[in-house]
Formats: sequence, structure tokens, C-alpha cells
Amino acid sequence: MKPTLLVLAAGMGSRYGGNKQLDEVGPSGETIIDYSIYDAIRAGFGKIVFVIRRDIEEQVKERFVEKLRNRIDVDYVFQEITNLPEGVKVAPDRAKPWGTSHAILVTEKKIKEPFGVINSDDYYGVESYKILHDFLVNDKDPNSYAIIGYKLGNTLSDHGHVNRGVCKVSQDRLLQNIVETRQIEKTKTGAKVTGPDGKVQEFTGNEVVSMNLFGFKPSCYKYLGEEFRNFINAKGMDLKSELDIPTSLDKFVKNGDIRINILMSNERWIGVTYREDKPFVVESIKKMIRKGVYPARIY
Repeated sequence: MKPTLLVLAAGMGSRYGGNKQLDEVGPSGETIIDYSIYDAIRAGFGKIVFVIRRDIEEQVKERFVEKLRNRIDVDYVFQEITNLPEGVKVAPDRAKPWGTSHAILVTEKKIKEPFGVINSDDYYGVESYKILHDFLVNDKDPNSYAIIGYKLGNTLSDHGHVNRGVCKVSQDRLLQNIVETRQIEKTKTGAKVTGPDGKVQEFTGNEVVSMNLFGFKPSCYKYLGEEFRNFINAKGMDLKSELDIPTSLDKFVKNGDIRINILMSNERWIGVTYREDKPFVVESIKKMIRKGVYPARIY
């Protein structure tokens, strides 16, 4: 059975100032999602599932579902704040989604095979999809997952801070722990984070980070579901708290219930965290077209 690619496309894009998931960066109107799906099809994925908001349903159907109909199976599911475990209490005026862990959970009825997870606004590179596909096809342990790791220096924006999951990796390339690190800024010597107390944490740029490019097996729904219920019981009345994927899995990694393989990619991340990032993304795509990585029109 071919693996599925899950595209997380329900984010608001607040730092970007618009719906960056549908912004055009290719010469024929392609979005970053288009290039991601093109790479996934080439790597051997058999189905695409989108997690979206209801207000972009028609755009997603028009821009992706219809175009891909004869190329790969496509489906989508809504991430709504009412998708909750039975019996929990939450703030009635909550408007913000519950985070990336919740985004995966809402797909449980749609995905029964090994699957990859990507952000819709991140370009991961051709090699990364090949690495992810091969893991999902060849690794048969139901509790063995993967993160495609990147060097921090290959994932920074010139136009502002970024959030990255900084990984501690064992000698046998297994994840020991992951720390969601916010407001990482690029510097001449690497990167830094300035804490609320003014203390500065320096990075060399060689640290291994997660870009939300994951490889999962269906068993993950059990673990994510358990932690999401714990999260809702503790934070359900908050208006802005979210549960991210690494936080959901951290306990199970430390307990030895699951293992997460760190599979390194040499690709350079390209993304549109900020609107000022877009010209660089557009030029990068043009360069790859000139090199033959992509055709001028992928549909």
C-alpha cells in the first residue's frame, strides 16, 4: 500500500498577513503546495489528504482537488474547534484552532496507512520526500516514526524570527527530545533566541531541527489522542493555547513506547513565514526550473 501525504493547511498565516497557503510563487500560478504534491507524487505517495478550514473549501477544491483528480487520490477534512473528545469542557468563545496535534487527529477516519505530514507553506525539497517515502514503505514497526531533520542554518528567514523544533539526537540517530523553540533570529554566526529575561541563547546553525515533516504510522492516533485529551482537560478554557505535535509525543518517546528516527535531509528550506520572504521563494523556484528540477508548468 502506498503511503499518504497529509497537508496541514488550516493555519491562519498571521505573520504573513494573508492566506499564504494559496499564494502563487511559480511562473504558471503554482503555490508551494503544488510543488510539494508534485514532489510527493514523484517519490511514490498514493494519496493526498488536506486539513483545511471551511472558509477555504471552495478554493482548495478548485485549485487542488480538481487539478489532481487524474494524477493522485485527493481528500480533505475540516479542522474545527468543535472536533473534541466526548465530555470535555472548553471556553465557549474559543476561536483559535487547537494546534497541529489536533489537525492530525481530525484525519483518523481518512487515513489507515503509513503517512507523511507537511506544512502547506514550507518547501521541503525533492530529496526529503524520497527519504520520507522510503521510510514509510520499508519500516514495518507500527510504533516507529520519523522526523526529516534539517540543519537549523538551512531553515532561517532573513526577514524575522522563526519557530523550530530543536532536536536532541542519540548516536544511533533516534530522537531523545525535542524543544519547540520560538523566535529564533538569524545572525552572522548562526542564530539566537532572546528570552523574556533578556538572556540570549546562541546557535551555531548546525543544530538538527524539525520542520514538521513527519513520518507516522496509524498507531500515532492513539498516542496523540491520549495527550490531546490531557491537554483539553488542562487548557480547554484557555482562548489561545495550542498543542503541537512534538509536545504530544515527547512523553511516549521518553517512556520508550515509540521511537522517532531522525532522517537528515541536505535540502534548504524555503518558506513564506513573512510576506517579505515571497520574492526569494519566487526566485528560488525560477532557478530550480532553469536547472530542470521542475517544468515551467507542473499541471
